Amino acid sequence: MDEQFADVGDIRLCYETFGERGNTPMLLIMGLGTQMLAWHEDFCRELAGRGFFVIRYDNRDVGRSTHFEDVPPPRPSELLRRRIRRPAYTLGDMADDAAGLLEALGLASAHVVGASMGGMIAQAVAARHPARVRSLTSIMSTTGNRWRGQPAVRIYPYLLARPPRTKEEGVERIARVFRVIGSPGFERDEEELRTMAALAWDRDSSRTGTARQLAAIIASGDRTPDVRRISTPTLVIHGTNDRMVRPSGGRATARAIPGSRLMLVRGMGHDLPRAVWPRLIGAIAEHAARADEGAQAKAVA
Repeated sequence: MDEQFADVGDIRLCYETFGERGNTPMLLIMGLGTQMLAWHEDFCRELAGRGFFVIRYDNRDVGRSTHFEDVPPPRPSELLRRRIRRPAYTLGDMADDAAGLLEALGLASAHVVGASMGGMIAQAVAARHPARVRSLTSIMSTTGNRWRGQPAVRIYPYLLARPPRTKEEGVERIARVFRVIGSPGFERDEEELRTMAALAWDRDSSRTGTARQLAAIIASGDRTPDVRRISTPTLVIHGTNDRMVRPSGGRATARAIPGSRLMLVRGMGHDLPRAVWPRLIGAIAEHAARADEGAQAKAVA
């Protein structure tokens, strides 16, 4: 990995880039407790091969970016009641990190792609920093509405479980989680998943950040009014078999954003299996191209 670091206010973000610097920028934002590794290198290289300068990064409190260990994680009772007494930050703060990273890299704007919590952050970037976002792609995400996109009941024990104590426990837990939330309609390479989980542990064995990130989601509440303000061209992608963020979350996102397009992927769960990459990468690249063409047409007019 060719890791680099950028200071964004008081936060230091770890990031990596793929493709030529002069190409159209595309920023990839990952989800809850998940490092940038989940945007697989091959996935990033394929996007770069489509003519994009791809940036992936670790959100605050995960991977090699700044952690908030001085703020105790919320108690399970707070998470269950959805009442966070002392959130370390909100999704808005995480969106400001993303916009700040673009600024630190000298990039005026980028196509922004987010998955799961990363989709929530990407939505917030488009709402708070519209000039920074050329297009928005929100994958397996939701608006924060309590009646839309909620996890299946069997997922809650994984969200509320104590952090693993050893690398072996951490890798095994990831494998178990993705057997539950992964895509039933596509083959999953569990060995590749375990390899990624082991590398993630080596990069960052702290696990309290996941609870703080979950608290940020809860503390941000229903973001539908903000999502409705988004004017950038938007593609919403969601799997029909997503148990972590039910498909109603994707539908709610598409309904809230004027002019957005909803793409449902049959058999896809809450992951990005290789077998679905061609469809996802093609859709993301085509959406970005249409957005750039539309912006150029407006500029000429």
